[in-house]
Amino acid sequence: MSDRTGIFAGDDPFEIARRWLSEAEVAEINDPNAIALSTVDAGGMPNVRMVLLKEIEADAFVFYTNYDSRKGQEIEAAGKAAFVLHWKSLHRQIRVRGLVSREDGEKADAYYASRSLKSRLGAWASQQSQPLGSRTELMAEVAKTTAKLGPNPPRPPFWGGFRIRPTEIEFWADGAFRLHDRFRWERADEKVSWKISRLNP
Repeated sequence: MSDRTGIFAGDDPFEIARRWLSEAEVAEINDPNAIALSTVDAGGMPNVRMVLLKEIEADAFVFYTNYDSRKGQEIEAAGKAAFVLHWKSLHRQIRVRGLVSREDGEKADAYYASRSLKSRLGAWASQQSQPLGSRTELMAEVAKTTAKLGPNPPRPPFWGGFRIRPTEIEFWADGAFRLHDRFRWERADEKVSWKISRLNP
């Protein structure tokens, strides 16, 4: 299946996503891997925030966060999440919905170790999403953490990755006169083949 530009050729949505992200890394000024991540709380009230997508695997999308944060807790409770990648410069977006599991092993360790020292120490010092008295209080906690853990802090047990395995991926490309190109890949689980549909704009 292909659209007028040929960008939808093939049936591997992860390869398309990687290609689009690669093109966005050239065109976008800031954070081409920024995703608007959506979760729901126990009452069904939605939440959305920006996080950075760190890897597109063969069958999943991976990002990292504090497990004790609000988003972490909501993901753990629901076991599912959604996100959108939008590139204004390319007039494209990707929407994803799927099931979520932790990336809490060697990949998480390696990514944590690749971050700057200040970011690694900040992950320890911040009680993400919890009330904070002042910035002075936060910086004091960073200083205390620095003195305690030194120049090579291990990955915190409450910090790691989430892997979203999609049940639905939709690609959108801007078209003249709002006649956009939209294609949706969907499947109930990883054991079945993708069903691919072209959608009205």
